[in-house]
Amino acid sequence: MTVCVAIKVHDCIVFAADSAVSLSTTYPDGSSAVSNVWKHGLKVFNLHRDIPIVAMTAGLGNFGSMSISSMAKDLRTSLTEKLCQDNYTIAEAVEFTQNHFQEEYSRSHENVVPHHSFEFWVGGYGHDNSHGEIWKVVLQEGSWVEPIQISPPEASDQVVWGGQVQAISRLLLGHDHEVLRISGLSGDKFTELHTPLVHSSMPVQDAIDLADFLVDMTKRYVAFLPGADTVGGDTDIATITRHEGFRWIRRKHYYPDHLNKRTTGHAT
Repeated sequence: MTVCVAIKVHDCIVFAADSAVSLSTTYPDGSSAVSNVWKHGLKVFNLHRDIPIVAMTAGLGNFGSMSISSMAKDLRTSLTEKLCQDNYTIAEAVEFTQNHFQEEYSRSHENVVPHHSFEFWVGGYGHDNSHGEIWKVVLQEGSWVEPIQISPPEASDQVVWGGQVQAISRLLLGHDHEVLRISGLSGDKFTELHTPLVHSSMPVQDAIDLADFLVDMTKRYVAFLPGADTVGGDTDIATITRHEGFRWIRRKHYYPDHLNKRTTGHAT
C-alpha cells in the first residue's frame, strides 16, 4: 500500500510519498494477504526535464512485469519529446499520461492482479498559467475512467491524499469516509469538523513541512495497526514552482554519493 500527499498553495505544489511496496498472495479460496513488504519503492516522479510537472502514484506497483516507476520514466521520455515548451497545457500532459498507461495495461492486463486500483497524480503549471493544477488518472477494478481534475488553477489552498487515507482523513476531515460509508452516513454532514492546516499564502518550505508531516503521521499510524506495515520506508518529496520548475527536496538513492559524483540531491 501507499500514502501519497499533494499540497497546493499560491507559490508551489508539493508531492510526497512513502516507499513501502507490498507483495500480496492470493489463496485458492479467493482471499489474499500481504506476504512481504519492501521499503524502497519509487512513487514520486519528475515527468519532464524542462517544464514544471510532477507525478506520484498509489495502488498497483506494476502492470505485469513492468513496474510503475519504469513506466513513469518511459512516460517522461515521451512527454519530453511530445510537449512543446512554449505552448502546452497540463490537460494535454494528462491525456498523454492516460494513453501511455492504458497502452501498457492493454499489453499486460492478463498478468495484472485483479480487483486492484491504480492512481497516478499529475501536477503542474501550464505554459501560460500563474497557478498550478492537479489531475488524477485512475484504473478502478480493471476499468479506466476519464482523468479527474482534482485541483483547478483557481483553487489555491488544497491538500490531496491517496493510498491508505485513514489517518489523514481523521486529522483533516474529522472522520474516516470508509467508516461512514459502512455506517450509511455521509461525510457532507461533518464539514464543521475539518481542520484547516493549509493556507493559500503558505510559503514553500511550510508546504513541504506539512506534506512531510502528513506522510510521517500515516507511517506511524499504520505501524501500530494490526497486520503488516504497509506504509513505511523513506519519504520522497518534490516541489514544482512556476519559476524554479521541478526540484527534489528529499530523494532516496540505492548508491552512495561518493560513487556518483555527477549526481546531486536535486538530480532529475
